[in-house]
Amino acid sequence: MPKCVRLLALPAIFALILAPGCSKSPSEKLTQLSSDFAYGVLSASPSSATAAGLHIYRGMQLDNMLDDVSPAAFEKQRQFYAKCKSRLEEIDAAQLSPEDKADYAIIQNQIGLAQLDLNDVHPELHAPQMYVEILGNALFSPLMLDYAPRTDRLRQIIARLQKVPLFLDTAATNLASSPDVWTQVAIQENQGNINLVDREIRAQVTTDLHDAYARAARPALDAMNKFDRYLRENLSQRNGADWRLNNRYSTKFRLAMAAGVEADDVLQAAERQLVAVRTHMLQLALPLHAELFPSHKDHAALSTEDRINTVVGEVLDSIAKNHSTPESYMDDARKDLDEARAFARQKHLLTLPTASNLQVIPTPEFMRGIYAVGGFNPAPALEPQLGAFYWVTPIPADWPAERVESKLREYNFYKLKLLTVHEAMPGHYVQFEFANAVQPPIRRLLRAIFGNGPYIEGWAQYITQAMLDAGFLDHSPELALTFAKEELRVLANTILDIRLQMLGMSDQEALDLMTKQTFQEKEEATAKLQRAKLSSAQLPTYYVGWKAWTKLRDERRQKLGTAFNLQTFNDAALKEGAVPIAQLEGLMK
Repeated sequence: MPKCVRLLALPAIFALILAPGCSKSPSEKLTQLSSDFAYGVLSASPSSATAAGLHIYRGMQLDNMLDDVSPAAFEKQRQFYAKCKSRLEEIDAAQLSPEDKADYAIIQNQIGLAQLDLNDVHPELHAPQMYVEILGNALFSPLMLDYAPRTDRLRQIIARLQKVPLFLDTAATNLASSPDVWTQVAIQENQGNINLVDREIRAQVTTDLHDAYARAARPALDAMNKFDRYLRENLSQRNGADWRLNNRYSTKFRLAMAAGVEADDVLQAAERQLVAVRTHMLQLALPLHAELFPSHKDHAALSTEDRINTVVGEVLDSIAKNHSTPESYMDDARKDLDEARAFARQKHLLTLPTASNLQVIPTPEFMRGIYAVGGFNPAPALEPQLGAFYWVTPIPADWPAERVESKLREYNFYKLKLLTVHEAMPGHYVQFEFANAVQPPIRRLLRAIFGNGPYIEGWAQYITQAMLDAGFLDHSPELALTFAKEELRVLANTILDIRLQMLGMSDQEALDLMTKQTFQEKEEATAKLQRAKLSSAQLPTYYVGWKAWTKLRDERRQKLGTAFNLQTFNDAALKEGAVPIAQLEGLMK
């Protein structure tokens, strides 16, 4: 399942002066720290600030600025997070309300993740794609978000373009080595930035700004092409860095999940469940198999594993033949969005937003290295009235027919509907629209930009299952089998991430798990392997969160008995924003 797009964790200068708590109460100290922390991170990372809706802070016109990625900036980050940690530890958490305890946990985990990166992992030394994505985000947000008149936003883009040569020269100076896969993705996404500047933005420049844009774009494009040569001819020769976290993974897993679970235990549970789901899929597939392949019998003479692979594989192969064309793929996703919205409203699964700010657009080129399928980009936390985007990654025109067919078979008629439910309706789009109403505003901002991954991804899995349970597509057996395959994928995501990052799993072992055990197409498996090398402790959030959401609902239903109402439960849980699920039960009224 594609990773859902949230605010990037970006390098920044933290010049904010952090005031001590003085004689304030624990709650007042936490409120002040929440504000200092959230605004400190955003104001020091202008690319992130624009995406979040923060445009001016303490006299700084953030939309005209680019992130400072100098070594001094990273040192200021270390000081910032160390000071925030010290202030947090001075607060007596036992005296906080449940709402405050949830915010405390978010800040605590975010500090831990940031310090792991800054003090141990050091992406600034090894991750060229990080710089490319910072730059792309800085240029794309003002292009797409209608927070000011277009002429003003174009002037801000021009101001940022003027800073590109220094930004990329600093990035090249910082980088000591890079895993080959990270370098190759950076090359691909850097070309996306070149296209963004030379084509997409240029096409929207108004006549009065043509000359100013041309003057800024030329050196910026020269710098991007220079960075491309650096990546290909220099950094690619220094590929000794390891993309695996190894012994650092368990720490990151614990902080990212914030669910009281350990990587080893989650791995064992996922591997057990994978066996159970495969067995369940055989029972789902047998009636369809008898209808589709009457001459094949039921392959009862085969071993259990071979029978599952054969029966389920044949049925999924038949299902996969019903798919879009490259030309209709995007429009089909839009139609699926309308269908899912109508069904969720009809079944009263939750209260749907009244806003009409959701757009289905192609995934930006500079993000397609990790978002090979698509994702969701919410409206800015500080400007929720602006656009939210369901990204769908188009199929490149230069792909050979085999790759095109593999992608379309994986995201067939049924799977594209599941993708749309997950990413948009009533998945992440609805989730973030609810979160936009969290009060007070600083709490909304904190939970939006540092939201808990299992809460976010778990919701999308959980509500997709709720859609099927309510009869989406009239209880289609083909959809049920496709969703069971989706469950296998969620389990494989977890197994891949833990085994690749911590236990030395090989590429071939990873591909075999996906193609031979979980029925994924070659194109999907290859893209997922790349994603697993680009990220860490994100792929398990789907499984950990799905389990936690289901457990919370079942416990609530058991507690309330006949008074339990699913819409009431879903609304109440979403109104809290992306808190760690372990904190959620104590927050629901």
